[in-house]
Parts: sequence; structure tokens; C-alpha cells
Amino acid sequence: MALVTAPLMSLDASGSVAKTVTFSKWKGRNYVRQTVIPHNPKSAAQTGMRAAVRFLSQIWASIKVAVAADYLALADAQKISTFNAFIQVNLNRWRNGDGFTQAYPAAETVTPGTITLGTPEGGQRNVVLTVTPSTATGLQGIAIFRDDAEITTINWNNCIHIIETDAIDAVVWTDAPLNAGTYHYRAAFLSNDGLIGEGCADQTGTAT
Repeated sequence: MALVTAPLMSLDASGSVAKTVTFSKWKGRNYVRQTVIPHNPKSAAQTGMRAAVRFLSQIWASIKVAVAADYLALADAQKISTFNAFIQVNLNRWRNGDGFTQAYPAAETVTPGTITLGTPEGGQRNVVLTVTPSTATGLQGIAIFRDDAEITTINWNNCIHIIETDAIDAVVWTDAPLNAGTYHYRAAFLSNDGLIGEGCADQTGTAT
């Protein structure tokens, strides 16, 4: 439903009408455009970036008191919050093939541990993964990667989920919903100072 200030098309309106037209504002100017439905809202690139944003939002809640000051100058320069500066820095790193850093700038001194991926267990429209880190030192999360073919290179384009953890315990995660078929998986250690582990060997799981 469109929200209107004064008669429609005169002053301000925002939102969509009947999934056909969308009213909005850009640089102080009102405009209307055809409503666009994303062609593929779950493309690999979108999934990888959403996984990153979700993970970064989760860890910020627990680290902001300790690291917010690191991002203050950057935030002030762009007139944004320290949270947005933290997200911006780390999404740029993610796109460039780097890991997420809590402190800024990234130290990149922790030696990433390895991740053991147990044999994926297929189920009805799902695959269950069990991942175990070799160490908790410097660990802030485990990245899960999936593709329809063998994964030779891990990167944000084939990352589907990031598990927030700083413990050495095994973590079980279910990849769902899936279409019936065989999927390839890898997992990698994410250090808290900006490095990504090499990733475990490719394994397959079959959803029915």
C-alpha cells in the first residue's frame, strides 16, 4: 500500500500500488516507476551477500562495545553510524575475497584453523551438515559453501551460510529447502581478524 502526503501525485507518496507502480523519492525529488519483481532473488551473489550481512549483524551485537571506536573516524567522515561503517568495511573485504575483521584496520595475524566436514546427510528437501573446527583460537565463524558441481574455489559467490561460533564444538546446520538432487559442499574457518581458511575438501549430499 502506498503512503501518501496530500493528494496522490502532488506532494509525497511512497510504496507500491497493486504491485504495478512504485512511488518514491530520490535526492528530494518525487518519482514513480513500474514495480519490478527481482528475476532471481536467490541468485548465488545475492545469497552470498545476504549471508555476510546476517552474520555481521549478529556479531556486532556482542563486539560493538569493544570495537566501535575503531570505526568512529570512518563513520564520522561519511556521516554514518559505526555499525554501518563496520558493515561497509567488511562487505568490501568480502567482495574482494578477504575475511571479516572485528577490529579496524584488520590485523590478519591469526593462523586460521581447519574445518572438518562430516559426511553430509541427505533428507527430504534438505541436507544436514556437521562441521567441527580444529581450534577456537581466533575463530568467529564457519562459512558454508554450496554448488551444483565440485567446488574448486571458495568465495562469496558460492557461500550460502555463515555459522556464528567461537567454540571448538561441532555444529550441526541444515541446508533447506532444496530441490531434489546432489549438492557439493565445503566449509572454511573465519578468523576474527580478517582471514579465511583454505576450506575443507569437497563433499556431496543428496536431497530427496
